[in-house]
Amino acid sequence: MQIEIRTLDNGTAGTIELPEAIFGATPRTDIMARVVHWQMAKRRAGTHKTKGMGEVQGTTKKPYKQKGTGNARQGSLRAPQFRTGGVVHGPVVRSHGYDLPKKVRRLGLISALSQKLAEGKLVVLDAATADGRTKALAQRLKALGWSSALIIDHAVDVSFLRASRNILGIDVLPTIGANVHDILAHDVLAVTAAGVAGLKERLA
Repeated sequence: MQIEIRTLDNGTAGTIELPEAIFGATPRTDIMARVVHWQMAKRRAGTHKTKGMGEVQGTTKKPYKQKGTGNARQGSLRAPQFRTGGVVHGPVVRSHGYDLPKKVRRLGLISALSQKLAEGKLVVLDAATADGRTKALAQRLKALGWSSALIIDHAVDVSFLRASRNILGIDVLPTIGANVHDILAHDVLAVTAAGVAGLKERLA
């Protein structure tokens, strides 16, 4: 499918052929949800921790004898029913990440790209370059009407990245870092011509 190439100055720079298999697929919301859940699970720190009965500080001596006191049997003051006791089945340090098949991750990314094109929110740029000044780039993006945009390039220009870093709602990623969560989290998806070639190579 043919799509017009735009410039950051809101001009035109010809057309480009987008592969149907990557940008024209039927979006699968269930697959995208699975991929986003997988991404969020891998980002969790998993550093939560409570002390169990064997970890809290305290004596190992039996509080009182087993029989003859009229009280319930107790074996340790570190048991969870006591104020200074350990926590039962509390959280421990662990990884929340899990494996997701590569073909599911690939289909999720294709679905996200296809959905943006179907919604008319996919823009192909000729290049993503700037002189390093945030103010100048912010004015160009404001003229385009972009308040929430993800810009994907094959090799991110250092000056463009520096200029965009302090603009709220604007993020820049290389093609290797393109992911479902960031694509769906932004209103506009802008991919450079080199970025399109990079995505074709990655998803081939």
